[in-house]
Amino acid sequence: MESPLDKYLRLHSTPQGDALSWIERQTNIRTNFPQMLSGAVQGRLLTMVVQMMGAKRILEIGCFTGYSSVAMASGLSSGGHIDTLEINDELEDLIREGFSKAGVENLITLHIGDAKQTLRNLSSSIRSGDIPMYDLVYMDANKREYCDYYSEVIEMVRPGGIILADDVLWDGKLLGDSLPVDRQTRGIAQFNDMVASDPRVEVVILPIRDGLSIIRKK
Repeated sequence: MESPLDKYLRLHSTPQGDALSWIERQTNIRTNFPQMLSGAVQGRLLTMVVQMMGAKRILEIGCFTGYSSVAMASGLSSGGHIDTLEINDELEDLIREGFSKAGVENLITLHIGDAKQTLRNLSSSIRSGDIPMYDLVYMDANKREYCDYYSEVIEMVRPGGIILADDVLWDGKLLGDSLPVDRQTRGIAQFNDMVASDPRVEVVILPIRDGLSIIRKK
């Protein structure tokens, strides 16, 4: 159910295009957890961040059905490219359909498999000079592994680059006096503490959707 605030934000933001509308509909029809979709307002923000940065090299950890990938691809500078990671191979057909609908299939490489292993492979390619560092990283995957992702990608992002981390307020579970013991909540809490104390970066958390952390590498 869309809240009055979310509805107001959506109606007063630039609307999503036809391809993103199609991905949203198909996500609701063909997946069990459509609420994981980024949505129109956050999708528009991702597009604008890419445009404002002039980003050409983007890494996405957690593709889901490809909504955020397409949103970012629509803001890419000429010659830009996205590497997107997804562990659920059952979503591959839907993801690729969405990329094709949006006409961005040549701008995105989909990596199916364990994110941490794929990150190690990409990091090795950067260190060897086979691929350049990333301008932007968007994290929206297993919350229990956010700290692991961050530890890997911080060295894969150029100075001045941005890491965006989704769901960092985790439905308000971090705000009480006692922290729930489940691993996902603990993972998000540890991640937020890790970033806030990291002298290599500057960070601000925006209360958009379920919390979006904007992390700038110095």
